[in-house]
Amino acid sequence: MPQETVLVVDDVEMNRLILEDILVDHYSVFHASNGIEAVSCMFSGAVTPSIVLLDIMMPEMDGYEVLELMQGNPLTSKIPVIFITAADAETNETRGLSLGAVDYISKPFNPEVVKVRVSNHLRLRHYSESLEEMVNLKVNELTRTKELMLETMANVIEYRNVETGHHIKRTSGLSKILVNYLYENPQFNRLLTNEDQEIIVKAVPLHDIGKIGIPDNVLLKPGPLTNEEFDIIKTHAAVGSEIILTMMNADAGDDDPYLSYCYDICRYHHERWDGKGYPDGLKEEEIPLPARILAVIDVYDALVNNRCYKPAYTHEASIDIIMEGRGTQFDPDLVDILPELSDAFAVIVDNYRD
Repeated sequence: MPQETVLVVDDVEMNRLILEDILVDHYSVFHASNGIEAVSCMFSGAVTPSIVLLDIMMPEMDGYEVLELMQGNPLTSKIPVIFITAADAETNETRGLSLGAVDYISKPFNPEVVKVRVSNHLRLRHYSESLEEMVNLKVNELTRTKELMLETMANVIEYRNVETGHHIKRTSGLSKILVNYLYENPQFNRLLTNEDQEIIVKAVPLHDIGKIGIPDNVLLKPGPLTNEEFDIIKTHAAVGSEIILTMMNADAGDDDPYLSYCYDICRYHHERWDGKGYPDGLKEEEIPLPARILAVIDVYDALVNNRCYKPAYTHEASIDIIMEGRGTQFDPDLVDILPELSDAFAVIVDNYRD
């Protein structure tokens, strides 16, 4: 197992040599003769210390400034810092601890105290990292359980609504194409992070989970719906969002972007750019981007596949119909990029035809 690294920062060479002599049998010890040198070697990756012994009173950049810079950099923010102080510097010790130092050692150095304090804080750091890893594993496990439960609900809807067949696979694949394009295009990538695009695609299969609350005689009706029946179908957007909201409330205090995107997609994917959609009559950019994306995808998928109320349109005709909805039903920016994605859309439809 490689030795852990201690960085000793002090403008007095004798202090650095004394600390190295105390610690060298158990650690790899590196020196920095001032704050600027210490920050430079850590931020560049030349030295990756497990712990830093940091003098306070140094020219050009004192220990407080070094600590503040370390805490502001993800590379160094979790590295424990022990301040080196003069024996009568109680005020310095108080200020240093309040700024985030984990401990202090006084000059002249007591070798046993130095060894014990370095060892103790390294153990605490390892314990903290292990605990953080355990928490992250548990969170990931709970998140995946939640995702599996929702995915199962989506599959139940697809099996129940036999008309849709591979609807979930198609809408997921089509959404991935469109979201990836947005992320890679300079005109649109300000709207999405890499994490956003992954979560949106994972949330897409949940868009119709509200249909679990639609009676069979309406959902499975083999012919056109009456106005009253269509009003019942329209409630699936609100029902689905309420299901997601229940889960969000159960996770109170946990800002889960996956559930947030699921909610937006469930509730708003039937809103229209002109404000004439449902359930809330949102318009233009009031409609969350994931829902605007799915609005295009969902209608395209309905057009290119057989439905009980209509035969399938050709891919070309379906794209044309979407284009006609530019600025009324659909976000014009999303519609404008469809011609570039047309061939990729056609492949998804061919691979997962009902």
